[in-house]
Amino acid sequence: MSIQLNSIKKMKSTLCVCVMIGVMSACQDASNATSEIQVDVVTVPDATAGTNSYYPSNKAPLKPSVLIKLPVGDIKPHGWLMEYLQRQKNGLTGRLNEISAWLQKENNAWLDENGQGEWGWEEVPYWLKGYANIGYILDDQAMIDEAKIWIDGAIASQQPNGFFGPNLAWESYISEESRTEERMAEKLEKRDYWANMIMLYCLQSYYEYSQDERVIELMTKYFKYQLEVPDENFLSETQYWQRIRGGDNLHSVLWLYNRTGEPWLLELAEKVHRNTAPWNKENHDFEDIGNPKHIREGMEWPEWYNTMIDWHNVNVAQAFREPAQYYLLSGDEKDLRATYDNFHRVRKYFGQVPGGMFGSDENSRPGYDDPRQGVETCGMVEQMNSDEHLLRITGDIFWADHAEEVAFNTYPAAVAPDFKSLRYITSPNMAMNDNKNHNPGIDNSGPYLMMNPFSSRCCQHNHTQGWPYYVENLWMATPDNGLAAVLYAANTVTAKVGNQGKEVTITNHSNYPFEDTIDFKLSMESPDQFPLYFRIPGWASNATISVNGNSVNAQIEAGKYVKINKEWNNEDIVQLKFPMELDITTWEQNHNSISVNYGPLTFSLKIGEDYVQTKSEENAQHDSKWQEGANVEEWPSYEIHPTTPWNYGLVLKEDAKTSFEVEHRPWPSNNFPFTPDSAPILLKARAKRIPGWTFDQYGLTGELSDSPVKTETAEETVELVPMGAARLRISAFPVIGEGEDANGWN
Repeated sequence: MSIQLNSIKKMKSTLCVCVMIGVMSACQDASNATSEIQVDVVTVPDATAGTNSYYPSNKAPLKPSVLIKLPVGDIKPHGWLMEYLQRQKNGLTGRLNEISAWLQKENNAWLDENGQGEWGWEEVPYWLKGYANIGYILDDQAMIDEAKIWIDGAIASQQPNGFFGPNLAWESYISEESRTEERMAEKLEKRDYWANMIMLYCLQSYYEYSQDERVIELMTKYFKYQLEVPDENFLSETQYWQRIRGGDNLHSVLWLYNRTGEPWLLELAEKVHRNTAPWNKENHDFEDIGNPKHIREGMEWPEWYNTMIDWHNVNVAQAFREPAQYYLLSGDEKDLRATYDNFHRVRKYFGQVPGGMFGSDENSRPGYDDPRQGVETCGMVEQMNSDEHLLRITGDIFWADHAEEVAFNTYPAAVAPDFKSLRYITSPNMAMNDNKNHNPGIDNSGPYLMMNPFSSRCCQHNHTQGWPYYVENLWMATPDNGLAAVLYAANTVTAKVGNQGKEVTITNHSNYPFEDTIDFKLSMESPDQFPLYFRIPGWASNATISVNGNSVNAQIEAGKYVKINKEWNNEDIVQLKFPMELDITTWEQNHNSISVNYGPLTFSLKIGEDYVQTKSEENAQHDSKWQEGANVEEWPSYEIHPTTPWNYGLVLKEDAKTSFEVEHRPWPSNNFPFTPDSAPILLKARAKRIPGWTFDQYGLTGELSDSPVKTETAEETVELVPMGAARLRISAFPVIGEGEDANGWN
């Protein structure tokens, strides 16, 4: 889908189309009376309508909440999403504490009351973000108990001055000879707050689940400590990650303010923003941007490259949202607009590719924008988290659409189907995954394309948050004591609604995004009046809604919400239909290549996959260490080799959409649709092989040439599968042409 940002003016619009209709109630009372309902089509929920009575919302003077997060555990997944969490639990996420040296309890700084230890920096909280939340969501007591060991350890580590966690976490990244007394003294003065920013996420989730007041006490004391640190020592540039990613610190400060209302927290919020890298300003001149390795040999230096704070893919995906977070306090729409601009800018230069992400490998580099460039698994899950944050801040359906685009098309292929290994780098076009070094074609030196449980310690631990956070954001509360269905997957939500705080349970058993019908069934003890909002995706131009079998005759618009306000009854049913249509995206700035979409799914060439098992100890990177005694042989790595041709261009008819045949297949018995053989939808397409398109000198899928492309090979019928199911894939296709307009392959 083409990227089009909603304007701020449109986003703030509250234009409604109101339609009063009568719909037969599903309540089986004797009168069988009709219940009058009001249907409004709105751009966003009205944040000025009031404050939600049951879930913490933004307190004045913050901008009013548009959407409000429900506590972890209130939403339970079903279907393929439940299967994904189970695979995480039984795979790398659930067992990483058995094998990762960074998660061993012995000599771990997160479990020491003085924050001392050989192990422990970002890895523990990265892993715990997803591990603990899966436990809360699945009601898995063993996982909850294990998570609490780390939560209790973090709380017990708080020092009299308020600091908590590892005392000198920076030591894990520097050599012994660099650990001088002088440097240690400097680092204690200019502390590294980055790892604590992640642990604060874990503590907040734990508080949502347990209401343990120790969390409020720790955060209050910790933030008072931060308030007293001189600006010159706070989020210091000597600690790179914290200054770039200070938005996570800001998020936690505002989270606490919305629960305690302490005015000094707003002073701290201003301080955090003031000392965070200025993502809300343009034309930056940071030293690392000028590093020559970030530009392709022979290219002139592009002026636009200095318009971003940083081009590291995880920093962009995680930190670009900071201005929008600060907007809640500043109220300045320029701050909000800066986040949209950041998002759009990186995709303008490096994101002319399908799947919602951008070409970065580790760093986006001028001249390296082909679809064979990839993104870290860390970047994918952080982008999803940012989308979810921004959806709550703005209500803008753009962010929900984008979260689904990444979640359905890019993230699944980054992890092995059994969830026991993952890739550091995943690209839209990648026809080979081996253990070779592909630098400088890929901006990393090492075997970073293969499936490896011990590759790159950041993604090895940080991958865990992707699906549990997605589950937590399927529904959100609204300012008018209603609920909004904002992301779609099978689930059950239980939440308080209406003026009396009665609980309603709503269950959805859909196989979305692989089918276009979504049913919601309400369960409640007695009738209650409250609004329900349903997101209409931006791609769903012909959506329909019915209540208890009766069509809602409203002017439904893609990219808006349908708000249904009525007295709801037990066993009421709302049905959404999002007819999926074929759509072609042309990436004009990337050689006029195309991608093929069907509803929210993007499709890739089906390539035969041969998984070649290798020994993890021979491919593990220096910063991914396993525990002593871990059974490494139980955790193999895999290369994935193609067994079928991959170098195809697509032959399009004059009406490109008619060039494809949609085939629906039975739903997989294992409830896991993200492999080429289990995908329940495939497309058949006409294609020709391009002999000149081969693996290049770096062993990577060759870069694209301008379309249309001339080739003399015979036309064939090929199959396309959902992009998220294809761990080898071609997702940005050349277009086959004829005559003088067609080009030879470079």
